[in-house]
Amino acid sequence: MYAYDDIDRAIVHERVAEFRDQVSRRLSGDLTEDEFKPLRLMNGVYLQLHAYMFRVAIPYGTLSSAQLRKLAHVARTYDRSYGHFTTRQNIQFNWIALKDLPDALADLAEVGIHAMQTSGNCTRNVTADQWAGVAPGEVEDPRVWAEILRQHTALHPEFSFLPRKFKFAITASDHDRAAIKIHDIGLKLVRNDAGETGFEVLVGGGLGRSPFIGRTIKSFVAGRDILSYIEAILRVYNQYGRRDNIYKARIKILVHELGIEKFAAEVEQAWREIADGPLTLDDEMIEDIRSRFIYPAYEKLPAEPDELRAAAGDARFEAWRNNSVAPHRQDGYAIVTLSLKPAGGPPGDATAEQMDAVADLADKYSFGEIRVGHEQNLVLPHVAKRDLPALWAALDKLALATPNVGLVSDIIACPGLDYCSLANARSIPIAQELSRRFASPETAALIGRLHINISGCINACGHHHVGHIGILGVEKNGEEFYQITIGGRADEGAELGVLIGPAVPYGEVADVIEDIVEAYLSLRQRPEELFVDTVKRLGVEPFKERVYATR
Repeated sequence: MYAYDDIDRAIVHERVAEFRDQVSRRLSGDLTEDEFKPLRLMNGVYLQLHAYMFRVAIPYGTLSSAQLRKLAHVARTYDRSYGHFTTRQNIQFNWIALKDLPDALADLAEVGIHAMQTSGNCTRNVTADQWAGVAPGEVEDPRVWAEILRQHTALHPEFSFLPRKFKFAITASDHDRAAIKIHDIGLKLVRNDAGETGFEVLVGGGLGRSPFIGRTIKSFVAGRDILSYIEAILRVYNQYGRRDNIYKARIKILVHELGIEKFAAEVEQAWREIADGPLTLDDEMIEDIRSRFIYPAYEKLPAEPDELRAAAGDARFEAWRNNSVAPHRQDGYAIVTLSLKPAGGPPGDATAEQMDAVADLADKYSFGEIRVGHEQNLVLPHVAKRDLPALWAALDKLALATPNVGLVSDIIACPGLDYCSLANARSIPIAQELSRRFASPETAALIGRLHINISGCINACGHHHVGHIGILGVEKNGEEFYQITIGGRADEGAELGVLIGPAVPYGEVADVIEDIVEAYLSLRQRPEELFVDTVKRLGVEPFKERVYATR
């Protein structure tokens, strides 16, 4: 966990006071909604279908138990006792009254949480691998660099009013759990032949109306130069990015239209003008940030404790352990993912009671630390293996031990038309129906790893373009229809899914997905062949034939 200093705390409290005044003026009528809109957006407040939606930042997906309890408090006190964890490692509250927003922000500020730059045409929350700092084989903890980036971009006067929103993601592992290739800037920590730590820098990724996979602009930027290099990218974007057309304003369009070589040359020229200047990070500055991360005092523990062997006969525990528990870089410890995808539940939602309970379990079993993943699940990153049986029993009582992580019912979904004023169709009911149909552990095990992503509109908050199966809600003559893509993926081999055919009506979506899954089971060469690999080998035609043969 990063320990914030007096400057961080002062900024957060000052922002609360500023926003309280803005809300007061809006409620009194001194500000119109048009005047208030840019002010509320810079504080994470959207006007949705039914109420204001409040989006709270969770920098690089890391929470303390005290912070999670405070989020539970906000859910219970100002909302309807639940929150929705998003693909940007944030949390959203959907029912907070405008008059209560300043108090909610003030309560969150007590534990160092804010909502700055969770909306607007600015640099958004910096996301990272939810296993950062504990995953075996990492170059180093990428959250240190995410924090450096957060500090530099937060309230940056030049980058608070960009042509369009701007998103970063960072990882330090070969297996990409942060989806860096679908971000405006993706950063991968690497070491060069001399052993120096630096970054592979990717630009131009993004989904939405015009989806693109990010491309490498520079294979190695030394750590000391990363701020100046990113500054150069943002300056080029700020200079050339389209401000006359919202649909062409993202950096992905600029990269596509200029070409990666031309864009890289522009960045290189801009970088040469500021390289070796004030933005250069010396070792002392980097170590100062690194020293503020508090790491657990791990014990020396056996790799196979007696408690784990004693629980091995429990089939339900073993199913959960095999699915939701991952290796840790420290012997005797494990990384535990808590599924927020129970059968029939809205993906990514957690009740205030669950958040309080997870905070308690984090204190007891994970050194008080929780992570949020872009897949809309939670993680306890420091669990002693001896405690896994007891933790599982506690999670099971909370409906947080569904052994479906990475499987067909671990669905990513945006709030859709149930909440969002931009949506064309519902997402949550589709996800709920699919999770019920594929609730059987035996069925899920037979299918293997398969990711379903659902978006209620072209803005792609559910990342449907990179789902193994992607579902996009569209509107046709006032009715909800859904386009289906297959073969997408968001990891180190990121690809965009391919449309299989005409959109299908709301009532047929679950049947279509079942048809696709059944086609996969009959077409795969062996049980170990993943769905995306079968699609890559055969293309979409066999799946298209299965879906539309009787429709």
